[in-house]
Amino acid sequence: MSMTPSDNGSGLEEPARERDTVQLIGRIPVRNLYLLMLYASELYRERGRNWSNLEDNPDDIPDLVGEILCSCVERRLRRALNCGYRTFREPLTRVRGRIDFLQTTRHSLLSMGKIACVYDALVVDTDRNCLVRTALERMSSLARRSALACRCRALASTMRHMGVTGPCPSRKAIRLERFGLRDACDVPMVTAALLALDLALPTEDQGSSLLPTPEREKRWVQHLFELGIAGFYRVVLEKDGWKVSHGTWLRWQHADSSEGIDRLFPDMKTDIVLTNREAGRRIVMDTKFTDIITKGRWQKDSLRSRHIYQIYAYLRSQEGEDPLNNTAEGILLHPSVDGVIDEHTTLQGHRIRFATVDLAASARDIRARLVQIVQATARL
Repeated sequence: MSMTPSDNGSGLEEPARERDTVQLIGRIPVRNLYLLMLYASELYRERGRNWSNLEDNPDDIPDLVGEILCSCVERRLRRALNCGYRTFREPLTRVRGRIDFLQTTRHSLLSMGKIACVYDALVVDTDRNCLVRTALERMSSLARRSALACRCRALASTMRHMGVTGPCPSRKAIRLERFGLRDACDVPMVTAALLALDLALPTEDQGSSLLPTPEREKRWVQHLFELGIAGFYRVVLEKDGWKVSHGTWLRWQHADSSEGIDRLFPDMKTDIVLTNREAGRRIVMDTKFTDIITKGRWQKDSLRSRHIYQIYAYLRSQEGEDPLNNTAEGILLHPSVDGVIDEHTTLQGHRIRFATVDLAASARDIRARLVQIVQATARL
């Protein structure tokens, strides 16, 4: 008997979850935030060209990430987890490492036959392994298939029994991790774990915990929107000769300056730059997670002037450094959930387009819209 994807392995079909129930964060479907997270991840950069079918059904993204994470962890467990040094501070009955005289004296440890020591020990309870264990625990509640959820829980339990019991480290700590030749095999596991933790989003369903929604955490969701768009274009456009740069620092071409101006002058950093030298095109894209239209004087609909000033500065300030900069195009890309806006104009030789992408649309429509924005800009 062949099992369907909803079989739990015992021949009984597990209760199906309602796929028609659309979970929202603000006004954005959770599945579309999953899609942005997938685009922003290193996993998509490595395997994105093989995931076109998955993008049509973002609800399956958590299960795919869970499968990848479990496979990576199982492969690492067969070879044993990598260890690392951790610093311990505790009273001991014998000297180990350095003596902490202050703590020894403060707590009168000598009278109890102990001495405070500070020492390093090689342990399996590293930040990297704690991150992976936490991701498995989160994924066990996020997976749609019960067999995958059980697999995640079993692997997390195995890691706990091996001594990986510490708290989940911060992203800053993980960013400081360095992978050498001996532990390069940890990279896929850590990459999948980071994406799994990103997918564990709070929703606005009723529950016992009050959590902020990403739409209201503007800095978080703005960064996600920017990374998602950059990751998508990196996979989709680079095969056609485009070079996609994210977070490029631009240099002001100022002259005849005073001595202290470099210290006081503000930096200038673009979100996304698309370059195709064969086609002779350069597109500077700035992503904004705000409404593209605001109410101006007399309640008249208006584009946001500060955003126009910003993209104008990006384009005009770089003229002369590269021939492509002289005719570079600009795109201000905003999200929308109530409709699509697509307008363009030319300012002093630079075409600027004001466009939106509907984050409440289907994944296929979002993908088609992002591709159409760049193609249409090239045809203006």
